[in-house]
Amino acid sequence: MRCLTPPAWLRCGEHFVISLFLPLMLAILAWFVSTGAILWLDRRPASTHPASLVGATIVAAVAFAAVLVSAESDSAASVYVAFLATLAIWGWHEMSFLMGFVTGPRRLPCPEGVTGWRRFRFATATLIHHEIALAVTAAVLIIISWGQPNPIAGLTFLLLFVMRLSTKFNIFLGVPHLADDMMPPQLAYLKSYFRKGRISGLMPLSALCCVMLAIVLARGAANAPVGSGEAVGYALLFTLSALAIIEHVFLIVPFRDSALWNWAMPEQNQRKMKGSLNGL
Repeated sequence: MRCLTPPAWLRCGEHFVISLFLPLMLAILAWFVSTGAILWLDRRPASTHPASLVGATIVAAVAFAAVLVSAESDSAASVYVAFLATLAIWGWHEMSFLMGFVTGPRRLPCPEGVTGWRRFRFATATLIHHEIALAVTAAVLIIISWGQPNPIAGLTFLLLFVMRLSTKFNIFLGVPHLADDMMPPQLAYLKSYFRKGRISGLMPLSALCCVMLAIVLARGAANAPVGSGEAVGYALLFTLSALAIIEHVFLIVPFRDSALWNWAMPEQNQRKMKGSLNGL
């Protein structure tokens, strides 16, 4: 009996679903749910924050172990494990920052009339401990996964770190629209370091770099073998870069991305955000 070879269009569709669509959907779902969970835990009474961070620390420790194990295999399953574990580690950093445990030595609003380098130094002092912790974690994950069959953990964390830095610098220099209603009460002083206004020259450069990176990653996913760990890794990183592009766009267009997580906010914040959206 002659073996029937699937037509080209069917093979193409299979490649799209297995290598691109499934990783893309998983990355978006993981990003959406994890962000909402962190916001929900952060909005709970301050007395619950230490217990929440202890729980997150246990999860992060397990995630580090998962990164170590999964780095030794380049299978698609190992890539998924490393990616999700890295998001859990990133989530620990987000929780420790938003709950006010790991921020910086300065916890005061920006003084009136402060500009230039002095404003930058004050702003840096409000979150330098958080940034150092992120940089150290990125270095550790890169070292762990360097030269391994599965380097996705280090690449994922590094991509998240760089994209977040880009967002922070753009907010500091100035953007037309800010979703500062997601900032928790304990970090309300950070709003004084944001600048609302015309975009700086950094924004188009950031957007261009994000788009170019997304194109490179998308091509890598499309050219990798169907269902391989390489294809899945490229697709997951592409999704994060695409989400970073969207995050930068939200700083320009009059849409509050915080509306996506109304379900994770207290009722009073939900009413506030709905009222803001109605006024657009």
